[in-house]
Amino acid sequence: MRLGYVDLSIDMAMVILSPDAIYLFAYAYPLGSGEPSFHLFGFIMCIAATAARALKSVLQGILLSSEGEKLNSMNLLLYMAPIAVVFLLPATLIMEKNVVGITIALARDDFRIVWYLLFNSALAYFVNLTNFLVTKHTSALTLQVLGNAKGAVAVVVSILIFKNPVSVTGMLGYSLTVCGVILYSEAKKRSK
Repeated sequence: MRLGYVDLSIDMAMVILSPDAIYLFAYAYPLGSGEPSFHLFGFIMCIAATAARALKSVLQGILLSSEGEKLNSMNLLLYMAPIAVVFLLPATLIMEKNVVGITIALARDDFRIVWYLLFNSALAYFVNLTNFLVTKHTSALTLQVLGNAKGAVAVVVSILIFKNPVSVTGMLGYSLTVCGVILYSEAKKRSK
């Protein structure tokens, strides 16, 4: 039992030490002026979100791989989706003023918005299902590494398509992310 706790702690620590968290600790916090709109509350919320994401990934890995739970990806999604709605719907209604009225007005003007929302919902469902399947067949840490790789790829695509400017610090950060992904995949190959 104690060994499982140690594994959980190591996985949790490695997920928390993602490039996002390293950036926040190494750049935004000590240099304060390095980020144009740095705010301590926002920084604390980012750290809390990173820790919560790590905890969620590790817990879903435990639930999906535990012999006692017998949960598969579909069942886990079935249990997690209503909980997400309970937390996110009130937050959306509070933070996004008149979102229901705006959505209804947009739907009256152009009904395609309803199809866009349904398509977006279906994509979100499949993304969550894929995340659970990746976690079940690999690990929570692998899922986080893939998420960081996805962020780096999204930035490259954004630069190529939209010609978004990137600072030297941003380039260094994403280079570090890509190096971390490569090192992780090499370490994973050698451990097999």
